Amino acid sequence: MFDIELPAPDGARSLAHIGTLLGEAGVGLEGGGMWAGVAHYLVADAQLAMVALAEAGMGPVVAREAVLAELDADMPGALGRMMTALAEADVVLLAQYSDHDNRKVLVVDDVEAARAALGRAHAA
Repeated sequence: MFDIELPAPDGARSLAHIGTLLGEAGVGLEGGGMWAGVAHYLVADAQLAMVALAEAGMGPVVAREAVLAELDADMPGALGRMMTALAEADVVLLAQYSDHDNRKVLVVDDVEAARAALGRAHAA
């Protein structure tokens, strides 16, 4: 799965345009949102999403492989433990949101290091 990031300076108008373009291209949104004029969406086919948006003059679009991580939502402090594992591994967190399956979507600078750090934290 991939996170696509692009400007959404006009709020709902931008998201309406993004959602329509991606829907017409057959790209499903598996999670995401918009913060401070920047949209992040989780997609299976980043290339198809990028082409559809670029052809419509949207962008710039950045696509990154995302880390999907289970979070024990009923366990107080679970997010803190997850983020501590990333921080202690010197993984830079660029964005974090949830997908439609209640997993954390982590956009990081080093996917393999993030997966390793989360694996060690989960095993502990």
